[in-house]
Amino acid sequence: MLQRTLAKSVRATGVGLHSGERVSLTLHPAEENSGIAFRRTDLSGEQGEIIKLTPYLINDTRLSSTIVTEQGVRVGTIEHIMSALAAYGVDNVLIELNAPEIPIMDGSSLPFIYLLQDAGIVDQKAQKKFLRILKEVEVREPGKWVKFTPYNGFKAALTIEFDHPVFNCSSPRFEIDFAGKSYVEEIARARTFGFMQEVEMMRSHNLGLGGNLSNAIVIDDADVLNPDGLRYPDEFVRHKILDAIGDLYIVGHPIIGAFEGFKSGHAINNALLRKVLEDETSYEWVEFKQDEDLPSAFHSLNLDVA
Repeated sequence: MLQRTLAKSVRATGVGLHSGERVSLTLHPAEENSGIAFRRTDLSGEQGEIIKLTPYLINDTRLSSTIVTEQGVRVGTIEHIMSALAAYGVDNVLIELNAPEIPIMDGSSLPFIYLLQDAGIVDQKAQKKFLRILKEVEVREPGKWVKFTPYNGFKAALTIEFDHPVFNCSSPRFEIDFAGKSYVEEIARARTFGFMQEVEMMRSHNLGLGGNLSNAIVIDDADVLNPDGLRYPDEFVRHKILDAIGDLYIVGHPIIGAFEGFKSGHAINNALLRKVLEDETSYEWVEFKQDEDLPSAFHSLNLDVA
C-alpha cells in the first residue's frame, strides 16, 4: 500500500474551542515521507517554521492534545483533525493556521472528513509504513488505564464513567472493529461534551472560551441542553473513541493492533504511544507491497483514493 496525501489545498474557517479565537485553516499536499506537519502563519522567524508532528511534542493535555514546542509555539486541539486524517490514511500533509488552536467546527471530526473529501486523497510512490504492536503494552494511572495488544487489524474499545444521570441512559462501553465497521458512519459525527458546572472553572483557566451549543454537547445538572439532543444514543463514549483515534495517529502511521481503555484521556493516550516507542521489542514497522496482504481493517482505505 502506498503513502498518500491531498490532491489539492483546501481551506476552512472556524473558532478555537478553548481560545475563542477566529481561525483560518489550510491543508496542503506534502511530499512523500514528510509526515504530518503544522505551521503557524501568524508567527515569523523560528516560531513560524514548520513543526513535524511527533508524540513527544504533545506537552499540554488539559482537555485536548496540544503541541508545545521548545520555542513555545502552540497548536492546540489537534485530536479531531488527526482522527479524520487517520480515517483516510493520510501520511503526508501540511496544516497551516493563523491562531494557536485548530478550529472546533461542530465538535466532531465530520467537518474535517468533508474537508478531506473536498481536497481528494491521492496515492504517492513511496510505501506506507504501519506500526504493528508485537506485545501487550499498558499504562495505568489512578482510576484509569489504556493498553495495546497484538491484533491483525485495528479495533478500539473504551469505557467511560461519569456520576451523572445522563450517562445512565446509554452503554458506558463501545467497541468497534474497523474490519467490518465504517469510521464515517459510526464515529465521525460524535461531538465533544462538557458540563455547565465546569464552564466557570474552565474559563478561569482560559479554556472553553469558544464553546457553545453549536460545537459541543452541553450537560446541566439533569439533562443535555442541546435542542436536537444526541446524534447517537451513546455519543459520549463514541466521541472518546474519536479522540483516542486522533491521539494515537499522532505517531504519524496506522497502527496494527487493538486499543482498549477505561476512562482514557489525552494525557494517558499519549503516554501509551511514548511507552510503545521507547520499547523496541513492543512494535515493528511493516509495509504491504501487495494490497491483498493488508489486514482487512485497512481495505476500506483503498476506496477513498481519488
